[in-house]
Formats: sequence, structure tokens, C-alpha cells
Amino acid sequence: MAGIGVKLNRFFEKKSIAADAAGITYSVVITIAPILMVVAGILLMGNMLEIGEAPYLKKELFSCTMMYVLIFALLVVSPFSAVFSRYMQDAIYEEKYQDILPCYYLGAAMTVGLGCILGIPFCIREHFVGGVDAFFVLIGFCAYIAMILVFYSVTYLSSCKDYEKISLFFFIGIAAAFGLSWILRFWCHWEITESMLFSLMVGFLLIAVLEFTAIKSYFRENSNNYKPVLGYFKKWWYLVITNFLYVLGLYVHNFVFWTADGRSIAAESFVFNQSYDMATCLAAVFTNVSATVIFVTHMEMHFHEKYKSYSEAVIGGKKLDIESAKSQMFRQLGNELMNLARVQFMISVVAYLLCIVLAPQYGFGGVVMRIYPCLAAGYFIVFIMYAALLFLYYYNDVTGTVVTSLSFFLVTLLGSIAVMRLPEIWHGMGLVLGGFAGWTVAYMRLRWVEKNLDVHIFCKGSIIKRENAPKPSGLVYKRQDRNQEKGNV
Repeated sequence: MAGIGVKLNRFFEKKSIAADAAGITYSVVITIAPILMVVAGILLMGNMLEIGEAPYLKKELFSCTMMYVLIFALLVVSPFSAVFSRYMQDAIYEEKYQDILPCYYLGAAMTVGLGCILGIPFCIREHFVGGVDAFFVLIGFCAYIAMILVFYSVTYLSSCKDYEKISLFFFIGIAAAFGLSWILRFWCHWEITESMLFSLMVGFLLIAVLEFTAIKSYFRENSNNYKPVLGYFKKWWYLVITNFLYVLGLYVHNFVFWTADGRSIAAESFVFNQSYDMATCLAAVFTNVSATVIFVTHMEMHFHEKYKSYSEAVIGGKKLDIESAKSQMFRQLGNELMNLARVQFMISVVAYLLCIVLAPQYGFGGVVMRIYPCLAAGYFIVFIMYAALLFLYYYNDVTGTVVTSLSFFLVTLLGSIAVMRLPEIWHGMGLVLGGFAGWTVAYMRLRWVEKNLDVHIFCKGSIIKRENAPKPSGLVYKRQDRNQEKGNV
């Protein structure tokens, strides 16, 4: 999210309560506002339409449909988004703006295609085996495809630094869905859950259309050059693995407990564990999601400037300047991780106490609140780990990013399987262990990068230029003189 630091500094440099509030609000808008609007929109819509009066099986079917739409749309997009984002950023840097639309069209076809391969068989089973009405199945599938396009298009708008528009489009889409649900329910007399699902489908589709319109307004030319896009999957394969394993790791513990004794099955198709899933929502969304805002704000305002100073020193500075900038950069990196942990810990404690006190009043008690504490601790560690993972992206540490995400995924999976038979208070321990394993690997790799950064920057690739050799990545100083020693580079 490089580039927002200037705007944040404009708010916080005024050093007033109003300016700080404006800066915090802006940070929320560019980070977590979209997902908060979706959650709030569904809750308010359900309250307005009095979904509590709907038959239990229909409420359960609606809840499962929305949960599957959000989770699996994100999983479908995750292997592609990082690579397409990298391609777009390179095209913008090289001023090849005409190559961006081919990337967008090809990526949309790939993500929607994969979504259909996974979604269509499920929908067929939902209708013919589960006996769900064909219309309900169809609008659920359309909502799923629309959400895939929404998540996919966000990647391009983020690369354009247009975070405010993303939040605006989500607000318009959710507001439209809210109004449409009222019309369908009270004017057209539709059933409650069908009104909500159809309205949300229309809202998601509206968001996707608005995002596509914005992208088209930025990039009007189309080179129809699709081949280089596919080449990026070979060149940046680690982005595919890292992003997919990280996102999968966020949900794999839920998948494990979908096979536990407390699981439920709706329409012979949707498998879920209501208590564990609700505890996950409380722990991730309401307790620890603020870590994203804190990290982005501090990284953009402080670390990015140190990173930029180091890069400028490498390009044209003296050895002493480079070493000084490097020392300041890693000192700032450590400070950012510690500040994130301290501030988020205090927020998590307050949110935890509020959830303990207030959640039982809204029906979240019993098993949910016994599972919640461990999951809250787990997501706290996971968000700290993700901050370290983003720093590894900064330094292009391929091995570090892959091993971190792989460790997180595998330990979370195996740990969740191991604790399934333990008392409910320990059910979130798999996520705790996975987050801690990923954090440990990421921290060790950051220390390795710090010790070996000079080699990573100056000596990566071939020193002597060779014909037909693969083009090295990173900052490489080539020398034609074969007698020049490597230490002089």
C-alpha cells in the first residue's frame, strides 16, 4: 500500500485530536472498511427484515450460503491476485499502460473459470441431493461469482492507490442491497432469506461493475498482449504459493472442525460448525482486525521512508551512507513490529473484555465463548506474523515468504487435527501453534536478511556478463573485467 504515507502524515503532523481522528478514520477506510460494511450490511438487513422469524432451516441455509460465498471466493482469487498485482505494478513502472487490460481480462477469465469448476458441481449437488430450490441455488451461485470479481478487481484498484473508491463502491453496493431487500420483502412480498440473498447478489454485482468501470477509466488502451501475463506465473511462482497458503491457513482450522463431532450439515451440502465458526468471527473480525489498520498506518508513515532512504543510498551513496541507512531501516522495522504488538495487545484485551461481557447478551454464549479466548490469541499472533511476512516481501525473500506461509498452514492444519478431541477451551490451539510457527520462521528470515542484505543486493546473479544467460533479478552491478575481484562490487 505504498503511497498513502503522505496523506497520513498530513493528518497526524497537525497533532490535534480532530486531525488524529481524521487520520484514524482514513486508515480504516483504506484497510478494513469494505469487510466491515459487508458484515454490518448483512446484520442490519437481517434485523430490518426480522430474519429471526424465518424458519430455522432457511436461516441456516442463508447463513451457510453467505459464509461459503465469502470464504471460497477469497480462496479462488488468492492464488492469482498477487501475481496479477505484480504484473500491473511492473507495467505501470514501465509505462506500458496498454498491457494492463489484457492482464485484467485474462485474470478475470481464469478466476471465474476456476470458480465455476468448483462451484457448479456443488450447486448441482445442492439442488438435486439437498433439495434446495433452483432459484435460491442460482442466486447463491451468482453471488459467489460476483464476489470473486469484487475481490479480483480490488487488486487492480489497490495498485492504482485508489483505496477511497474501493470503500465508496462497497458502501454504494451494500446500501443498494439494503434498499432492494426492503422493496423485495415488503412491496413484492418475497420470502425473507430469498430477499436478502438476491439483494446481496445484486449489491456484489454492482460493486464489481463499479470497480470495472473505474479500471476502464484509468486504462483505455488494450494491446491484446496476453502471453507475457502467463509468463509471470513462472517468474513469480512463489507469490502464488505464499498468498494461497496464507489465505488457506486462515480457514483450514475451520475446515478441520467442520469434520468434528459438533459439525452440522445443511441441505446435504453445506458443512459447518456453528460454535467454532462464530468464535472465529468474534476473534478475527471484532478482536484483532484493527491490527491491519495499525500496521499499515505505521509502516507507511515510518518504515517506508527508511526503506526509501536505503534504496537511494544504494543507488548513489557512499559505503558509510549505505550502512547507516541500513541500520536505521532495520531498527525501524523492529520498532514497527514491537509497536504493532504492544498497541494491538492493548486493543485485543479491551475487545476481549467487551466480547466476554456483551456477547452473551446477543446469543453468543456457552461453547462459543469457551472456544473464543484461544482463537483470539491465535489471530493476534497471526496478524503479527503477517506483518513480518510483508516485510519479507519488501526484501524479495522468496525462500522466507514460502517457508513462512507453508509453516503457518501445515502447523495450523496438524495442530487443529491434534486438538479436536481436547476440551473446547483448547480448540483454537491449532491456530495459536500455526501462527507462532509462521512468526518464528518469518522472524528468523528477517534476521537472516539483515545479516546477508549486502550479498542479496549487490552480489545476486552473475558478476560477469554472459550471453544467453537468464536475466538476474534484484540490483546487480555487472562488470566486464574478469580480473576484478568480487569483493569490489
